[in-house]
Amino acid sequence: MILLPDNKPLIPKPIKWYKNLATKKGRLLAESFLIEGNKSIKQIINNNPDDVIEIISTEKLPSFYHKYSSHLVTDSQLHSICSAKTPQGVIAVVRFPLDTYSDQLPDNPGNKILLLEDVQDPGNVGTLIRTAVAFGFSGIILTEKCADPLSPKCVQSTVGTVLSLWIRRTSHYLSLIDKLKQNRYSLIAADLTGTENPSVLQSQSKLLLALGNEASGLSDSVLSASTYRLNIPIIREKAESLNVATCGAICMYLSYQA
Repeated sequence: MILLPDNKPLIPKPIKWYKNLATKKGRLLAESFLIEGNKSIKQIINNNPDDVIEIISTEKLPSFYHKYSSHLVTDSQLHSICSAKTPQGVIAVVRFPLDTYSDQLPDNPGNKILLLEDVQDPGNVGTLIRTAVAFGFSGIILTEKCADPLSPKCVQSTVGTVLSLWIRRTSHYLSLIDKLKQNRYSLIAADLTGTENPSVLQSQSKLLLALGNEASGLSDSVLSASTYRLNIPIIREKAESLNVATCGAICMYLSYQA
């Protein structure tokens, strides 16, 4: 019998329950999501230890994991749960903040926020989350057409940093922009046709950085609301544009240098 830290028995869940966490509906019902691989799980445990619910593994776990309840599974069972083609042998079930899908800002949103409008590739979204954490951003606003930040592929790309800032995924992002601008945030939009130099990122005490869809960029609604439209100078004769995650990394790095 598996025991929880308070010595209460944990009723083993069927494999189907874990597989359902690959869907948004399953995650919402369980109020949890999956983190795959030792590196990512250790990142979560180091920064958010109380959010880890259970460890799933194919073999006996090292002492680092012993404070958590565990569920031993076969290799084939683990493979059926994992999103990775080559599972690393361990998965954590992690509790997610219930306000992830809220349209309300935190009481203290912080001084640097990232806005992602319809960024659809989960690898890009996950990489941008990880980069935002690395360069001191407090939170991220995502539109509903963005990849779900708690989907397996996105979480895997964050490498365990997904709980290190606040996240809001909502269709009401334009109203959140208005609220932030009323609180003296500068909305800086990354735009191929923009005229502002990247140095504008270094003069903002409150920054809302907007990045758009991989193919179409930012909408007219966001561009018209922007305080500045930023253009990163590149050799366009050789490369027409940058990947959105690369563009975001450059902008966030420059804002960090302020």
